[in-house]
Amino acid sequence: MTPRLLDKARPHASIWAYAGAALACAATAAAALPFQQRFDLPNIIMLFVMTVVLVAVKAGRGPAVLAAVVAVALFDFLFVPPRFSFAVTDAQYLLTFAVMLAMSLIVGQLTAGLRAQAQEADRREQIVRALYDLARKLAGAMSVEQVDEALRGFLADQAGARCWLLLAPDAERLVPAGGCPVALDHLGLQTAQGVSRDQRPVMSSALDEPGRCRHFLPLNGATRSRGVLVVSVPDSAGEIQPLLEALASLVSTAVERLHFVEVAHGAQLEAMSERLRSSILSALSHDVRTPLTALYGMADSLAMSRASLPAEAADTALAIRDQALRVSDMVGKLLDMARLRSGRVSLRREWQPVEEVVGASLKLLGPALDGHPIVIIGLDVLPLLEFDAVLIERVLCNLFENAAKYSPPGSSIALEALARPAEVELRVCNAGEGFPPDRLDRVFDAFERGRPEGRVGGMGLGLAICRAIVEAHGGMIRAFNPPSGGACVAFTLPRGCPPSIEAETLPPEGEL
Repeated sequence: MTPRLLDKARPHASIWAYAGAALACAATAAAALPFQQRFDLPNIIMLFVMTVVLVAVKAGRGPAVLAAVVAVALFDFLFVPPRFSFAVTDAQYLLTFAVMLAMSLIVGQLTAGLRAQAQEADRREQIVRALYDLARKLAGAMSVEQVDEALRGFLADQAGARCWLLLAPDAERLVPAGGCPVALDHLGLQTAQGVSRDQRPVMSSALDEPGRCRHFLPLNGATRSRGVLVVSVPDSAGEIQPLLEALASLVSTAVERLHFVEVAHGAQLEAMSERLRSSILSALSHDVRTPLTALYGMADSLAMSRASLPAEAADTALAIRDQALRVSDMVGKLLDMARLRSGRVSLRREWQPVEEVVGASLKLLGPALDGHPIVIIGLDVLPLLEFDAVLIERVLCNLFENAAKYSPPGSSIALEALARPAEVELRVCNAGEGFPPDRLDRVFDAFERGRPEGRVGGMGLGLAICRAIVEAHGGMIRAFNPPSGGACVAFTLPRGCPPSIEAETLPPEGEL
């Protein structure tokens, strides 16, 4: 059976070790008796000292002390005249006995100390090897269940301990690593929750069965707490808190590694699916756009010659033209979204005034803004900005069009400009119902709409295109509901350092 590394060393040698020490001294005396006439007493003393050293190496400190006393007694009784008596006729032998006893005790204690140090070094080496094997298993673990299994096996084999690995998916709760119910009472679970919150280990014998002690160790990750390791250790294991803290560090590192691997894998899958979706959308949009253009052209030709058509056919031609134009606009947005997400868009930045792009956007929308007065605030005091006029015009068109769709007939649409030291913010606000408060962060995702169900049609791509364009310019876009009601979408553009414009001086009238 493999000895456990965490078992407490027994403080005393067994009775058999003391008996063996006495027998070793007796054997030495028996072996030296036939040669007492040939050997001098100092040589016999060396034999007894060697016996004490061997006993110290094999049995430890206590048996070595007994061996030293027995060796002095046997030497006095068997070899010092008068023999077979403890009487001493020459006082010099008293000094010999004292020196022999002192030398035996000192040599025995030093030898026993070296033996204890060697055993402790060997035990520590075994612990390091076991921890290295555990660290290797944890580094190769592919799931939290494998981490839990390796940890349970290590503690059961080396310390006779039981453990429970509780993970913290969030700051509010702890869940078992294997997904099975944890054999902890309500007080134990509360203690684990407190350890996870306070990030401090707790040790308590009251929370465990008699003869065992329960340790609660936090799993501190680089960014947040990863859970709690609960270990039930028998009292015979001794002081193992430092080793348990090292185990908790290894487990927290393994759990955090698995978390980041899962996050990276999810991000990779999401990026691949996004690229695949963009490629499919781009391919489909290109294939659909050609027949749509032909359909719109034929419907427009029929609508222009409506005088020669019956009234019902003329209305049908107008409806076909309008629907073809609407589908063509959707396809155009799909193409724009695919192109922006592919990262192949190159910005044609130029220093220019914002009001020119705003005017072009309002003129381009035309009938779409009928019945909605446009209120412009603060646009005339903006500095020159460096941006791509075509793309920013698309942003403003989408925002104005959305504001008109989701606002009551006859209500105004406001464009407010705010100049800050490092950026310029443009806000487009309407008097509609506003965005749902729980969807403010999601309205800029592709195929997401502020209100999924309603009378207003759409694909949910307009705001996604706006965000891609604004972020490509180094700005930010957000949606909010002002306290006065309605909805607002605001985006920023960096101010940069515009070029200086020198004022032209006219020559005097006589020189014209």
